[in-house]
Amino acid sequence: MEKYLINPNQKEAIINKDIYGSFSEHLGRCIYEGIYVGENSKIPNVNGMRKDVVKALKEMGLPVLRWPGGCFADEYHWKDGIGKKSDRKKMINTHWGGVTEDNSFGTHEFFELCRQLGCDSYVNGNVGSGTVQEMSEWVEYITFDGVSPMAELREKNGSKAPWKLKYFGVGNESWGCGGNMDPEYYGCLFKRYNTYCRDYKAGEHILRIACGPNVDDYHWTKEVMDKVKNYADGISLHYYTLPTNNWHRKGSATVFDGNEYISTICKAYRMEELISNHIAMMDSVAPWKKMKLVVDEWGTWYDVEPGTNPGFLYQQSTMRDAIVAAVTLNIFNKHADRLLMCNIAQTVNVLQSVILTDGKKMVKTPTYYVFKMFKEHQNNTLLGSFLTTEKLVSKNDGNKEFPQLVESASMDENGVIYSTIANTSDTKKAKIKCQLADTKVKSIKAEIITEECHALNDFDKDEKVFIKEFTTFRALKDGFTAEIPACSVVKFTIER
Repeated sequence: MEKYLINPNQKEAIINKDIYGSFSEHLGRCIYEGIYVGENSKIPNVNGMRKDVVKALKEMGLPVLRWPGGCFADEYHWKDGIGKKSDRKKMINTHWGGVTEDNSFGTHEFFELCRQLGCDSYVNGNVGSGTVQEMSEWVEYITFDGVSPMAELREKNGSKAPWKLKYFGVGNESWGCGGNMDPEYYGCLFKRYNTYCRDYKAGEHILRIACGPNVDDYHWTKEVMDKVKNYADGISLHYYTLPTNNWHRKGSATVFDGNEYISTICKAYRMEELISNHIAMMDSVAPWKKMKLVVDEWGTWYDVEPGTNPGFLYQQSTMRDAIVAAVTLNIFNKHADRLLMCNIAQTVNVLQSVILTDGKKMVKTPTYYVFKMFKEHQNNTLLGSFLTTEKLVSKNDGNKEFPQLVESASMDENGVIYSTIANTSDTKKAKIKCQLADTKVKSIKAEIITEECHALNDFDKDEKVFIKEFTTFRALKDGFTAEIPACSVVKFTIER
């Protein structure tokens, strides 16, 4: 029996709600059809936003949304997406499918979506093909409450009051699709662009995010940090989980064997290594630890579903993805002291989506239910916790080991403790005994997400993967014992 210790006296950090954020790019059917259908659509909507999708995302507890990209951000010119929709300039989405973008979803629509969702905004600016003036005017257009050309233009387009902009990304993947830059060059460019992204309202600082590394490019982190350490609030990290090591044949989202399943989870657990190493590199440059890490693109990436546009990155989501999400979110919780925000890629119909749509139909994926299960962690206090666990071995990754059980625990303002545990094995259950230091347990309830690892939710079928009550545990005076099924995610709610 594995030993699980939670110490309510060991208060580590506040878990920023924004590490449960999402990413919405102009890519495939994420924005158009997935979120925005237009005011004249027969699909029920409010100001063009799908009612069903907005309702589901609110119930999931979405705290912050990133837009408009991604690679798309560095070819997006914001003035093309304002004003009368019939007059908006069309463009070719060169990164994703070569489709025509009519710009009917722009700045006003994005902030209307955030209003409906009740979430914070994260806008990514165009450094790759844009100008300092363009970016500066966009920030002014969004946030300035006074008399100025951009404020007057915003009012002319229907919004007299400015919006609240919490985060602003200065470029995206500048090492690749955002301009193929060297880190030293980008670091200097960040300081130039950042200078003209003004805080127009006293007491409302826009948190600036610098473009950070791809996966394990520690040289990029070091060189960019050296330039931006006194200017940026966060530096981004992008890491996608692929079952294989081949970007051209990543593997199927739904057809995989046991070795491929284990390899996927092993690669997902690499997030722990990447966060720890990049933070260590950041601290070697700026030991005062002011800078935070932002994992604004993460999730599984498979080959597209057969018969779909390869540029749309549409994939199904199974219990395997639910385990990836639970492992990753538990890792994020454990690093709450240095993580500012994280955004799963992506929200609807792209990569590891939380929602899929097909015309009027909508499906909540297994990943959706993990986010919904974990939402109580948002803004809670991370507690010190430790769980002994067996190691699993990935043969496809040189016999690399990773833990079978991955957990985190937090406490809310009323002293209620939430513990989330992922059993990453697709075949082996696990027995645990949990003890809470200096604590008498008043009551415990639990819920679970579990199915065979290939299980998924699909259109025109009853949901197979969702949150259910979990009863295979026994309360003790200072904790509990439990049997955690294979391929499962369990949350315990403990009142003291």
